[in-house]
Amino acid sequence: MKRILRGHHLLCTHGFKGMGYSDDFVKVMSDITEELRNAELDFPIQVVQAFDDACQACPHKGKSECEKSEDSNDHVLSLDSRVLHHLGLKNGGIYMKSELINLTAERVKPTDLDHLCEGCSWLQYGVCKEGINKLRGKIRPA
Repeated sequence: MKRILRGHHLLCTHGFKGMGYSDDFVKVMSDITEELRNAELDFPIQVVQAFDDACQACPHKGKSECEKSEDSNDHVLSLDSRVLHHLGLKNGGIYMKSELINLTAERVKPTDLDHLCEGCSWLQYGVCKEGINKLRGKIRPA
């Protein structure tokens, strides 16, 4: 098993609670989230600033970019870029899930989401900050 995930989806999965753009998107994101939260599974994840496994089920997915709104593609690319930079990851790099989980727990505080996820419509619900806080409580830096 190998996953392809956008930079910002690395953070979304920790707070995901079944909200989404469509039933299909929620199903796919639920499956991805379940895999990422399963401590028994470790697998490679390619981190990208482009369409990923979750985007495949999004109703806003155009042929080559997000079409939710006029500036949505630039917005999601900037979210990806901020997360990749914050975590010290390379676009297109392949990392083990466990490594990404540990990096996120070590380097991302709930308050960091105010900058990393600025402009995200889901941020207002608080579930992402709650998820990051829970993750940080489970995993202690080495």
